[in-house]
Amino acid sequence: MASIHLPERCGVMLLPDCTLFPHGGLPLYIFEPRYRRMLEEALEGDCFFAIGRLLGEETGSPGDYVAPVGTIGLVRASREQDDGTSQLLIHGVMRVRFTEWHQERSYPYASIEPVISVFTPENQSTAAMKTLRGAVEDAVRALPQHVQDGVFALLDRADDPGLMTDIICQQFIHEANLRQELLEMDSVGDRIPMICEYLRNASLVAED
Repeated sequence: MASIHLPERCGVMLLPDCTLFPHGGLPLYIFEPRYRRMLEEALEGDCFFAIGRLLGEETGSPGDYVAPVGTIGLVRASREQDDGTSQLLIHGVMRVRFTEWHQERSYPYASIEPVISVFTPENQSTAAMKTLRGAVEDAVRALPQHVQDGVFALLDRADDPGLMTDIICQQFIHEANLRQELLEMDSVGDRIPMICEYLRNASLVAED
């Protein structure tokens, strides 16, 4: 991912109660004419577009009804159907802030800037990852072993706390507002207690 050059502007697919995290995958069905055009132009270019959370009716300025932070993603696979619709998989690359909305496209189109995740102090990263893994272990303890093995295989991909929080958020956080709040946090350290609390509560619900 370090070698990927992000565009300064990109198309944005607006979805209610949908949040994509970096390193996560999101299957999409593209049927609206504006997004079919967006996908066509993305595939002709750099294969990037962003996912933004739609907060209300699309009236007025997009800044009034789109969450300020989304995730730019890379189209990994796309299959166009005979009727012009498409099935695709987009892979989250990086948090981005929507800084300005432009009107020259038929679809939502915005200037973006990267949102960089920060974890400090760095010498506590190993302890932070152990804390996160322990919270996940407690949350999935009642699941079949093969499911647990799959979960831990995902966590084993993480080599820093930021990546681990994103993997956990994508896979295990299901409350839409919390997902968006965690996406907008650049401090990894601030995400960790919120994730652990959610997982503890989810475990309690599963046990009742």
